[in-house]
Formats: sequence, structure tokens, C-alpha cells
Amino acid sequence: MHPGLGRVQELLSRVGSPQHAFQTVLVGGTNGKGSTAAVLASMLHAQGRRTGLFTSPHLTRFTERFQVDGQELPSGTVDTALERLRPHAEDTGATFFEIVTALGALLFAEAGIQTAVMEVGLGGRLDSTNALDPALSVITNVALDHTEILGNTLEAIAAEKAGILRAGRSAVTGVSADLLPLLRATGADLWALGQEMRVQTHSLGWQGAEVALKLPDTALEFQTPLLGAHGARNAALAAAAAWRLGVGGAAIRAGAAAARWPGRLEVLPSGGLGARLLLDGAHNPDGARALAATLLELGVPPVPVIFGAAGDKDVGGVVQALRPHVSHAVLTRATLSPRAAAAADLAPLFAGLPVTLTESPGEALAVLTALKAPLALACGSLYLIGELRPLLLGTAGEDRERWQ
Repeated sequence: MHPGLGRVQELLSRVGSPQHAFQTVLVGGTNGKGSTAAVLASMLHAQGRRTGLFTSPHLTRFTERFQVDGQELPSGTVDTALERLRPHAEDTGATFFEIVTALGALLFAEAGIQTAVMEVGLGGRLDSTNALDPALSVITNVALDHTEILGNTLEAIAAEKAGILRAGRSAVTGVSADLLPLLRATGADLWALGQEMRVQTHSLGWQGAEVALKLPDTALEFQTPLLGAHGARNAALAAAAAWRLGVGGAAIRAGAAAARWPGRLEVLPSGGLGARLLLDGAHNPDGARALAATLLELGVPPVPVIFGAAGDKDVGGVVQALRPHVSHAVLTRATLSPRAAAAADLAPLFAGLPVTLTESPGEALAVLTALKAPLALACGSLYLIGELRPLLLGTAGEDRERWQ
């Protein structure tokens, strides 16, 4: 990882600057940017626009990162474009995420999309997606994460994320009021939740939520299948962004209803377990608190939890938020992630609770089967969720080492 825009700008230039062939929306923030991007792309597609969605990291397959009109691009199409990029990537010394960003731009241009919704990878100012020139930007929220790179205060992180805003151009955000001056200083035409935008949500339990959104020039009402108050809030940000991009109310409602975001508060029937498993990628304290609040909202009692985490995260903060909701901790690690902490290293964080150590997601599922709980939770790492989903769905995963 080498932050900076020079290499990706050179890489894009060498393949004909494909990013100029379509309109770009950048979606940044500490948490919720993936779901916000997915809902916005669904709304744009419902309006009839040919839409690209670029997200990271992928859960199970690398090609999940590149979607056109809700469909993952075929591996052959991706491989062909990657071979075209390869010599230029080697010449420029581009990093993994710089290559992936340029690959997304190239794929979207060749697919003839009209708008690309690009999820920002890390921060904003120096993230490779910021080499694209957004017509509109979204910053979902700001919390402490990646502090070794972005800074150890909310103000420092907000300043980095504000780098995706453009003076005079539309932007929407859900950041707290005390951080808004940093964003407004960019000169962006910014609408903020709690100020220019007001949102009311009504939980529908496991069915999602009803959302009422008051904007400066209209009011919108729609339903979202996203679970939790934070899911409804992310859908509201997506709706505000869609409206500012010219999407009508009917398409906003249709797109919101159709949007899905796998691995984030996703409920899967776990056939062999005779139960349901709630999957969530909560991997930092802010995400874990949102997950905990959703469990309370849904009236979920303490449940067995499959937990694994990257060793370079604030795992203690994540577990602190989740402990009241854990009846039995089944600890494991994502086998394809060298960053994953060993189950034994996680055990002290769950002291006082029943704990079982396992070596793989498959072994963790076997332990869960023996516990015979009607509902269980798996969380702590998106890489862990990415290895669990194929096991639950009976599909094949990719046998590739995962760093990002």
C-alpha cells in the first residue's frame, strides 16, 4: 500500500483514460459505504441508466467488484482487460488497489455504462478512486479505523475523507455535526443529514424499514430491505444522492426495494444447521456497535457467535460491543487471509463466556450444528464472511490468498 494518485493516473492514461467515458459518483466513509453504493446503483439502474458498481473488498469472487446493471461481469471479460493492463501496471509499479481501480474504469468504459458508482477504498484524498472526477460524492460517516494511515482523531480522518469532495459540485453526507465544517470548507454543494436533510425511519423488523426523507426541494418515502437503523440511514443517503443525480421518486422506490448487499446483516438459511445464520462484516468498533443496536432492535437474545478478525484491527473494541449478545463464542480464522488472528489469540477477549476454538470456518459451522440454536451470528471479518457464504450456499469459493 502506497497512498498517492500519481501511479493510478499514469495507469489510466496509458489505457486511454477510460474514466472520461462515463459519469462518476464516489462513495466514501468509515462504515456503510458499500451498502450505500449498492442501493444508489440499484436506483440509477431502476431509472434506466446503464450503471456500473465498483466495490471492495469482494466476499467470495474477485469479479464481484465489477457489476453492470446489477450483474457481476464474467471472469473472461475481467481477465482480458487485466491482461491489457498488466504491462502498464508492471511498468508503473502500481499497487493492487490502483490496478483494480483502473481495471474497473476500463471495464465500465468498454461496457458502455453511463454512471459508475465507485466505493472508495481507504480514506479519500489519496485513495486511487479519487483519480476519477466525481459529479457527486457521498461521505457516509466518520469513525476511528485505519488510524495508522488516516490519523488517530476523527478530525484528521474527516479531512482525509473530504478529499473526494469537489468545489461547487453536489455532495451528501451523514457525518456528525461537529465534523461538517471540515467538509463544507471544500466548497462542495453539501446536503447533510440533520441539516439540509431530515430522515425518519420505522423498523419493519426482519423485513427492513420504512424511510421518510425530507430534502430541500422534495420529500421521498420508500422501503428498504436493509436491516437496522444504520441500514435505513444508508438507504436515505443513497436516495438523496439519486435525487440529486436526477432519479425520480418511482425509480428511487423501486431501486431501494430491489437492492441487496450480501454479507452485511444478511440472513441465510443454514440448511445443515437447521437454523438461520445472520452474517455481518462488522470489523471495527463503530460497525460492531451498529450490529449490536440492530440485534436489540430485532429483539434477538444472546446467541452463539462465529467470530474471527484481522489481527491489525481494534478487535478488543469490536468484542466489547458484541459481548452482551454472545451466548457461546465459536472462534476461528479466515484461512485465506494472512492478516487473520489465530482463534487462541482471540479467546482472552471472551473470558467468562463459553468458548470453542476452531481452525477453519467449516469446523466452526460444525460446532454450531452441535449447539442446535435456531439463530446464530457470524461476524468480525469480511474475509471470514466470504469463506462462510459458499459453505452455506453450497457454491465454490476462490482458493486465493486475501490481503485486501
